[in-house]
Amino acid sequence: MNVTLTMAWRNLWRNGRRTWLTIAAMIFTNVLLVFLISLQLGMYDTMIENSLRAFSGQMQVQREGYLDEPRMRETIAGSSAITAMLREQLGIESITQRAQGFALASSQERSFGIQLIGVEPAYEPLVSSLPGLLGEGRWLSDSNAEEIVLGRVLARNLQVQLGDEITLLGSGADGSFAAGLATVVGILDTGLPDADRSIAQLPLGTFQSIFSMPDQAHALVFEFPDLNQVPARKSQVETLLSKKQLLAQFQLAVHDWDALQPGLRQAIMSDMVSAWFMYGILIIVVSLSVMNTQLMSVLERTREFGIMLALGIKPGRLGRLVLLETLIMSLLGMFIGIFIGYLLVAWFAHTGFTFAGMAEAAAKYNMDEYMYPQASLLSLFWGPGTVFIGGMLAAIYPALKLQRMHPIEAMRAV
Repeated sequence: MNVTLTMAWRNLWRNGRRTWLTIAAMIFTNVLLVFLISLQLGMYDTMIENSLRAFSGQMQVQREGYLDEPRMRETIAGSSAITAMLREQLGIESITQRAQGFALASSQERSFGIQLIGVEPAYEPLVSSLPGLLGEGRWLSDSNAEEIVLGRVLARNLQVQLGDEITLLGSGADGSFAAGLATVVGILDTGLPDADRSIAQLPLGTFQSIFSMPDQAHALVFEFPDLNQVPARKSQVETLLSKKQLLAQFQLAVHDWDALQPGLRQAIMSDMVSAWFMYGILIIVVSLSVMNTQLMSVLERTREFGIMLALGIKPGRLGRLVLLETLIMSLLGMFIGIFIGYLLVAWFAHTGFTFAGMAEAAAKYNMDEYMYPQASLLSLFWGPGTVFIGGMLAAIYPALKLQRMHPIEAMRAV
């Protein structure tokens, strides 16, 4: 094996320029894949976080069955005490109560059926990004204030402005008639027409009063510093609720973000597949380059291989020699590419990556204008590992040519 390794190393540098060009192509591809995959994974985290903060939160406690069929009467009784207990036991403040229901909203000009969401004004900004997307006015001030915040499109449809009153009519949790008044104090501009058409939030206390839900909520919403904490925190919350005998008593269920927004992961997987289609083309081009290099190397040494076959060396050993040469090139390209790619990712993970026009778009959606690549074993080795496998597969064809080589014909080659 040492002799074969020595021969493979020496054969590579017979034509050093060609070898380095092939290795350089692999290095460039690997650096590009490491950076793009790291940037892609970082963008996915940002996309998930922004989507969760705008709508569902990272985790929720609800009544069993409410997620599949959200009915008004499926409430969590004593929700304020449960929320306070969880804040104390988990050591975080970013837990809030929410309630939702449907109502007929009427202004002086128009009436529309809308979905109302009751929120805690003091804690909602810790969980949701919507309070930071106010285009006009202010956020809700007090849990019992008769105030409401509307999306811009909904406000336009109702033909209301700041200071106007809206009449809310609906059905309470106990089946009673629900009615109330709320003054528009803020108009949200999320930049998403569908969201701006449907968002209507008012203080939780006011919501509970209108819909006959004293100290009740439909969901307890959680936000953690790191999305990776969700699985462990979910188990912790389930354990706490079980110890307090609340899971069985109130028939509660704990849902993580994947259950709350199943389409989000599917969208990410779809984007990943489309991205890997482009990556695959790049990998195929590099693999063909490797095959071309090794094929030329075999053809140049046809006479030499013929002599070796005539001396009794088996074709299989020559094939392994070609594969070993490819292995050395692929390993050099992979590890050098990973090293340079890691340095590039580490730099942009610190400084951030942006481009022209990103700042304006990010400000519109209350996002950071910089994207931060996420270095991990997956992002570092996924792309280069695929290039390595592609290069080794590409070397099979030149190696197989040696199996059909005849010593006499090979020695006659010029």
